[in-house]
Amino acid sequence: MADLKNLKGISAADRKLIEDAEGWLGPDPSEMGAIKNFFWGNFRQDLFFPYPQQDARETAECDQLLARLDEYLRTEHPAIRIDQDQEIPRPVIDRLFALGVLGMTIPKEYGGLGMGITSYNRVLERIGKSCGSTAVLVSAHQSIGCKAVMLFGNEEQKKLWLPHLAKDWVSAFCLSEPNVGCDAGGQETRCEKSADGQHYILNGEKKWATSGAISGLFTVMAKQKMPDGKERVTALVCHPDMPGVEIFQRNRSKCGIRGTWQARIRFHNVKVPKFNLLGQEGKGLNIALSCLNYGRCTLSAGMLGGARTAMDQAVKWSRTRYQFQRSLSEFELVRTRIANMAALCYAMDAVLYMTTGMLDRKDQDIQIETATCKVFCSEMGWRVVNDAMQIMGGESYMTENEVERIFRDSRINLIVEGANEVMQSYVLFSYGGKQLAEHLIGIRDALVPQSIGGLGKVLRNALRPRILRHALPLFFEVILGVRRRRPAITAVLPELRPQADRLASLISEHTYEFKRVSKKFDVKILDRQAVQARLADVAMWLHAWACTLSKLDSDLRAHQAKGANGSDLEFARDRAAAEHFFDLAHRSIERCFRELYVNTDDTMLRAADAALKFSDSQPNGLYSIPERSPVAKGTGRALHQDGIKQFPGSPTVPGAEPVAAARA
Repeated sequence: MADLKNLKGISAADRKLIEDAEGWLGPDPSEMGAIKNFFWGNFRQDLFFPYPQQDARETAECDQLLARLDEYLRTEHPAIRIDQDQEIPRPVIDRLFALGVLGMTIPKEYGGLGMGITSYNRVLERIGKSCGSTAVLVSAHQSIGCKAVMLFGNEEQKKLWLPHLAKDWVSAFCLSEPNVGCDAGGQETRCEKSADGQHYILNGEKKWATSGAISGLFTVMAKQKMPDGKERVTALVCHPDMPGVEIFQRNRSKCGIRGTWQARIRFHNVKVPKFNLLGQEGKGLNIALSCLNYGRCTLSAGMLGGARTAMDQAVKWSRTRYQFQRSLSEFELVRTRIANMAALCYAMDAVLYMTTGMLDRKDQDIQIETATCKVFCSEMGWRVVNDAMQIMGGESYMTENEVERIFRDSRINLIVEGANEVMQSYVLFSYGGKQLAEHLIGIRDALVPQSIGGLGKVLRNALRPRILRHALPLFFEVILGVRRRRPAITAVLPELRPQADRLASLISEHTYEFKRVSKKFDVKILDRQAVQARLADVAMWLHAWACTLSKLDSDLRAHQAKGANGSDLEFARDRAAAEHFFDLAHRSIERCFRELYVNTDDTMLRAADAALKFSDSQPNGLYSIPERSPVAKGTGRALHQDGIKQFPGSPTVPGAEPVAAARA
């Protein structure tokens, strides 16, 4: 198979980007996952149908936990005070430990509840309905903090650390740095083996470590020089009481999720025992990305919970708020927003729990699906909350109204766990279409002479049956415009067959447009992220459609099995919402296809260039500049801190002594 990195005409920067991405994401699995198959024009029916179901026993256990949690959240949880005071009080954390929430995914033999990913996300969704800050605390602790130890710790490490993580230690994950955000492989923190080989000497600085200032354990990603001379990321487990650990800023005041604390931590020649190596040396990036697969789901669950609260409140408001002698719900433009909210919430639910089902059954090729879950739920959830704000008008902007808090808490979801633009370009487009792109390049190189001397090779290849078998369908598709046969989707009820057929036709169109655009732009497509984003968005909408179709099929079967009639208003709402979503998705996909050829890219690029040149003419001293900018460090204006709550740090944190005692 051809290799994208070796494509003729590719820039050095793009070649390095592809090499890094392959290093981060790992080798191609032997079987392509759900979304990769869309790029080939295929539909993996076995991955979507039937819709994932939980084990009945675990469902019952999770229902009981949710009942206890719901009682606490409705009657005791101080969501407003957490937001206003910018802190989650320790008694709240202790209560979450006591309920089992903070240890629910940790195996029972280590003191946890041993529940699966779907149960975990059901709990996160419920927390997200009441308090975005608390949802982030729980998610960061279990999805990336505990999860790293659970997945990659050895038995001795698990026995030592997991019981505390299930009962009394909050954990943190130290990945981001002043110069490292979405570029997870660009770590500047370094570690090296001590002379006696018994320790790793750790130096560097971490930023945005959620719960870092209140944690008993945090996993630190650091670059290490390998025996082959290359630098790779290694994962080390640290504790806050280790000499040389400086939590110099416990938190920063922020727009939303204000109760969460994001620490800034420096490591000054910290001696980390070799026992604290997590997994293998040089495999830290794989650990980080594996954990992020889980974090992207729980982020989506919290977003879904918040969006549902906002939707329910806005719909009720529309029925009881009167203007011009009519309720707001009687105005068609308000009804448009209500329909959008219902459709998007149903689809978000479908995508989220399809993805958790894939994780629970341990599907092999899952990274695109978890990234898509994050992008879809964060984007659609934000649209739902924005619609709710608009319906409720000025009242929604008031602090005592929970929609105002959800609005602020939701915005960060489009940025964290991989900014949506990065997910579009790197993961959905580049990783999703990588195998097909390399297949196309291989056929092109075999049949298109690169020089006069290569004519003989081309003639020989043109007579090889294996190459012709792949080349001829491609010729008919890309040159003559003959679409490949649409995939069969047969697992649905007869009444849903029209929606399945629409989806199949769009999958066929997607592979055609991907191949056609790849031919049009050739190597230049690697620089055209606006083009990439359109095809990535199509893949996202197709996936959401498939998940929604599967969920609706499951709901219909359950409804029919109960012998329920049309009086089930919740089912009627959800069915109408799903059907509306199919239309919304279809229109969005058609718009993406159209904009591949009719768009504003030329004027956009000129306008962006002009804006950038004007910005370059302005003095940096008028603006905020990244603190570690490689081209402008120290040239920006000083940011005023007057009136902003500060969170000064200290070399250690309260409660450090028990951490050391536990290790002893």
